[in-house]
Amino acid sequence: MTLGFSESALAAIEFPAALDLVAQHAVSPLGGARVRSLRPQTDAWLVGHELERVGQYLARRDAGDDVRPEPFPDITTALARLRLEGSVLEGRELSDIGLALAAARAVYGRVSRVGRLAPLVAALGVEPPSRQIEDALGVALEPDGFVKDAASRDLAQARREVREVREELVKRLGGILASLDSRLVPPDAAATVRGGRYVIPVRREARSRLGGIVHDESATHATLFVEPSEAIELGNRLREAEAAEAREVLHVLRRLTEALRPEAEALEAGFEMLIAVDCCAARASFAGLAAASVPAIVERGAGTLAIVKGLHPLLLGSDRPVVPFDLVLDPQERTVLVSGPNAGGKTVLLKAVGLIVALAQSGIIPPVGPGTRLPVFAALYADIGDRQSIQESLSTFSAHVAALREVLERADDASLALLDELGTGTDPAEGAALAASVLRSLTARACTTLATTHLGSLKELAAKEPGIVNASLQFDAVQITPTFRFTKGIPGRSYGLAIARRLGLDPAVLAEAERALPDGVRTMETTLAGLEARSQELGQREAELAARAAALEGGAARTERRQAELAEREREIRRKEKELERTGKRAVKEYLLDARAEVEKAIALARQEQKEREARRLVEDAIAAVGAAEIGRPELPDAAGTGGGGPRPPAPAGPVAPGDRVVIAPLGIEGDLESVQGNEATVLVRGRRVRVASSTLAPAS
Repeated sequence: MTLGFSESALAAIEFPAALDLVAQHAVSPLGGARVRSLRPQTDAWLVGHELERVGQYLARRDAGDDVRPEPFPDITTALARLRLEGSVLEGRELSDIGLALAAARAVYGRVSRVGRLAPLVAALGVEPPSRQIEDALGVALEPDGFVKDAASRDLAQARREVREVREELVKRLGGILASLDSRLVPPDAAATVRGGRYVIPVRREARSRLGGIVHDESATHATLFVEPSEAIELGNRLREAEAAEAREVLHVLRRLTEALRPEAEALEAGFEMLIAVDCCAARASFAGLAAASVPAIVERGAGTLAIVKGLHPLLLGSDRPVVPFDLVLDPQERTVLVSGPNAGGKTVLLKAVGLIVALAQSGIIPPVGPGTRLPVFAALYADIGDRQSIQESLSTFSAHVAALREVLERADDASLALLDELGTGTDPAEGAALAASVLRSLTARACTTLATTHLGSLKELAAKEPGIVNASLQFDAVQITPTFRFTKGIPGRSYGLAIARRLGLDPAVLAEAERALPDGVRTMETTLAGLEARSQELGQREAELAARAAALEGGAARTERRQAELAEREREIRRKEKELERTGKRAVKEYLLDARAEVEKAIALARQEQKEREARRLVEDAIAAVGAAEIGRPELPDAAGTGGGGPRPPAPAGPVAPGDRVVIAPLGIEGDLESVQGNEATVLVRGRRVRVASSTLAPAS
C-alpha cells in the first residue's frame, strides 16, 4: 500500500522551489499562494483534465484572445465576517469587495468569450452578482473605504454640523491664544487635539490664570495642553456632532453589509474564480516560457515512462544553456542505472525526472517536448543527497539505509523511486552487493526506478538482470568536462584517474594506481572507452547528418518559399493584367461615349448651319426667281408722263457705281451692281439680274 508523494520526497527533488518559479507568474498574492499549495494527484483523469485546461488557456492566450487574469484584493476575512449574522463590515472591507466584484465581472466576461474553443477554461467562470450592488458600493465608498457624504442625506448633514462646530471652536481657541501674554505662550502656538479634545498649549505658569481642563503636557513638563473653560461647551457640541456622524457612518455600513449578505455564496464563488483563473494563467505562462507541450497522461500499467526533450525546471531561468534529455523506457525496462563521474549531472537528472512527474501530476505542464508520455504514479520515493544527521546520530550510510528501508517496505508497481549514489558510504564490495539486491527487488516489483552509482560492479548488473538498463551522461574525455547529454544503454566511466591527472597529481602515483587496477576493471574501462569513442563518433556523424538534413531542409524550404513567391508574383501580375484590361476597356468606353457626344454635337451644329444656309439660299433663289421683282422700286410714270409722284427724280450720285460689290440692304444679299438708271438699279445676284431701287444699295464690306 503506497502513501502518496511525501513532503520529504518532494523536498528532496526541490519541488517547493519549482512551485515558487511558477507562482512568480501570478498577478495576485492569492493566485501565487494557490500555485504553491498544489500537490501531485493520483487520479489520471483529473491530472489529464487539469493539464488540458492549462493547455487550452495557453493556446487562447497565444492566439491573441484576452483571457488575462485581473488583480484583486484579499477578501477572505471580509467574506468570513459576512457569514456571521448581525456583523457589520468595515468601509475598507466593503470597498475591497466592490473591487473584487469588478475584477470578477471582467474575468467572467473574458473566459466566457472563449467557451467554444476553450471549454475547460470557460468552466472556471462564475457569473457575479447584480451590478447594482457593485454600483451602490462605488457610490457610497472611496477606494480606501472612507464613506462618502453622498452615501446618505443624514450623513452629509452630520458632517456639515461637525465642520461648522469645529471651525467655531478653532476660531475661539485662536482668540484665547491671541489674548494671552506672549510670555505665557510657546512660540508658534496653535490649537491642537489631545485625547480627542481641542486644546491650546500654554506655559505651566499660565495654568492658574487660564482655567479649564489639562489634557496633556510636553515631554519637558514646561508646556500644558489646556481646554479653556469657555471652549468646553463648544468641545462638547463637537463631540456630539462627531458621534452623530459616526452613527450615520455605521448606519450606511450596516445597510451595505445587509445588502451583500444574501449574495455571500455568489461572492465566494466569484472570489474562488479569480484565484483559480490567476493560478491557471500562472501555470500557462510558465509553460509558455519553457515552450512546453502537454504530455500524454496514462493510467498506471498502461504505459511506461517516456520523456522527450525534458529540461530541469529550475535551470530554465539560468543564463547558461540547458541540455535537454530523452528518457524513453521500453515496456520491459523498469530500472535505469546511471553511472559516470562526479559533477556529470547524474543528480540533476534524477531531480529533473522527479520534478517533471510531480509538476505534471500537480496540473502544471512540465518543460517537455511533444511525444512525452507520463504514467500517473501513486507514490514518489527519493533518496537524494547527504542525509547524515548529528541530532539523530545518523551517518551518511545509515541515513541511506533508513531511506532504502522505507522504499523496500512500500514501493510497488505504481511507485517512482529515485536513488542517488546507491551503495556508497561503506565498503565498496558490501555496498555494491546491497545495491544490487535493492535494484533486483525493486525491478521484480515493477517499480520504476532511477539510480545513480560509481560502483563498477553494478554496471554489469544490466547484462544479467532483465528489466535493468545502463545509462550515462556523456563526458568530454579530452577537456575532462561534462556535456550533460544523456545516453541510455551504455554505462559511464568514472574518469577518476583522468580527473586526477588533469588536476596535476604526481604522474608516478597515477601510474602505480593504474597498475593496481584489477584486470577486469581495466578491461571494462577499455571497453567503455571504446564504446564512448564509438558513441561520440556516431553522435558526431548523426550531428553532421542532422546538419546536412537541416541544410537540405532549409534549401527545400527556401525553394518552396521562392516558388511560393514566384507563384504569388505570377498571381499578382495576372491580377494586374486583368485590372489593366478592365481599366482600359472602361477608358475606351468612356472615350467612345465622349467622342460620340462630340460628334453628335458637331452634327447638330452642322445641321443648324446647313439649315441657315439653306434658308438663305431659298431666299436668294426666290429673289432671283422673281427676276423683275420691284423690291423697294418706285412707281412707274403713267401715260401722261407723270406718276403718282410726279416726274422721276434724277439718279442720285450715291456711294456706289456700276461694277461695285453691293448689298441689297432690306435682304442682306450681296451682288454685283450692273447698271443704274435713275432710281432703278440692276444687280447681278448668283447669275440672275435683279432690279431694285438704287436707294436700297450699300457698298459691301
